[in-house]
Amino acid sequence: MAQSTYLQQGSKENILLERLEIKAQKDTVLNFSFIKPYNRKWWTRRLEAIQSDSIHVDGLTPVDKYNIERALLNNMEWVTRNKENMQSKKSLWNTFYKTPANFVEVDQPDFYLSVNPVLQMYAGKDSDADELVFLNAKGIIARGLIAKRIGFYTYVTDNQERGPGYVRDWVVQRRAVQGAGFYKAFKSTGVDYIDARGGLTFNIAKYIDVQFGYDRFFIGNGYRSMFLSDFSNNYLYLNLNLKVWRLNYTSRTMELTSQYTRQNTDELFPKKYMTMHHISFNAPKWLTLGFFDAIMYGRLNEFEFSYLNPFIFLRAMESNRGSQDNALIGFDFKANALKRLQFYGQLNLDEFSLKEIRANRGSWANKYGFQLGAKYIDAFGVKNLDLQGETNWVRPFTFAHNDTIANYTHYNQPLAHPLQSNIREFVGIARYQPAPKWYLQGRMTVWQQGSDTANTNFGNSIFKSTDTRVAEYGFNYGDAVKQNGINANLWVAYEWKENFFIEANLTYRKLAERSGTLGTVGVRWNMHRREYDY
Repeated sequence: MAQSTYLQQGSKENILLERLEIKAQKDTVLNFSFIKPYNRKWWTRRLEAIQSDSIHVDGLTPVDKYNIERALLNNMEWVTRNKENMQSKKSLWNTFYKTPANFVEVDQPDFYLSVNPVLQMYAGKDSDADELVFLNAKGIIARGLIAKRIGFYTYVTDNQERGPGYVRDWVVQRRAVQGAGFYKAFKSTGVDYIDARGGLTFNIAKYIDVQFGYDRFFIGNGYRSMFLSDFSNNYLYLNLNLKVWRLNYTSRTMELTSQYTRQNTDELFPKKYMTMHHISFNAPKWLTLGFFDAIMYGRLNEFEFSYLNPFIFLRAMESNRGSQDNALIGFDFKANALKRLQFYGQLNLDEFSLKEIRANRGSWANKYGFQLGAKYIDAFGVKNLDLQGETNWVRPFTFAHNDTIANYTHYNQPLAHPLQSNIREFVGIARYQPAPKWYLQGRMTVWQQGSDTANTNFGNSIFKSTDTRVAEYGFNYGDAVKQNGINANLWVAYEWKENFFIEANLTYRKLAERSGTLGTVGVRWNMHRREYDY
């Protein structure tokens, strides 16, 4: 009967979580990692059990053990062991940094509070543009726990940013900033925006908790998601989570911003709503199977209360209502093997006709996307070298709808894959932590997309109505203007102080005939990395 807040987006603990669930292989708590961010209480209690060897995990490296100790330091509200040896050797004025992870920390039996500054500053050169690329983000993050029943958190940053050339083009085209909401122009080619998040979590029963807040989430074990990614802006949500035995069930309802044309005057943006369910099951313990369904309401500023029933198949309810809402269903799996490997995948069915699949005519109405991937930790016997390979295929018109309300978008941004649809993508990632404070990562994304021409719709843009399609049949990956793209990134970081990183990035991107190289250096403190991985 205890509540918890959740790990921060892009938390450094996420890599440790992936490694431990693969090494443990059959842990029914660690294996429920489909939905991120992850529950701090579940995470911390498992870390303590692994550290004390009450849950034995083979093959822990010295860096793993260091990362476990630092993860516990960053989740002190749920640590049950003696905390005296986790205190700072020398606090600041006997008030600040009593522990190395938190600027201000209050840890009492019925009340916990941590407050930290947030900072990310970098600058660099983009070969595709003459002006300096930069990000200046600063703010605050706080979380708390009351009587271990009510958890709360808040996060806010003020951001001034000038991205590389292709990112600026994306902002102009979509009238939106990746991962942000309302924005203003800054220095003619930059943007100025606020990223504000917050939420409340509480128990309603022993195995059931409720979250209400304004944030974003990710569903899946891959680098991309066919269900829900954290690419778009934050949104208002109400979430119900049930975890019992080998089952984990989530029902989430969200208030989103419908597709709109940005005006020069203040206006109330149009709203739409979405409900989704995801259930995952460990059987056997090394294999996790999941089912997903979602409804995007096809009505502006109108809520459908019948979808609030958390234990009903949404597609059936949508049919009974006689609506034209956008229904999606999906399946996912994750399998741990040999305590070194993990295989995972997702299948999302937007619309599907087995008859048309057999006819092999390239029907526009066969709208689906799938993902297959694998992870290999301590690869080739090299400690803390982790490899990941993934492929994502999205058919033309997937995530689009016959109106511009029920498409799978929020704030003029995709809710699933950032490249939208009509794509084939391959992702390769290598991560290496050679020493406790050093982080290296190389990532390469190669894709092929079929771009729409100016006046035709071949199913790449999910913001266009499917009624504007050029034909009924003959749609394949890469139609009509076939473009090949590559986005390669090298990241090196040193953690000077707890959660304070000095880092450098080098990115090469090419799409069709346009290419460019971006190099940046900067610092980051208590904040996720800002990436342009599309």
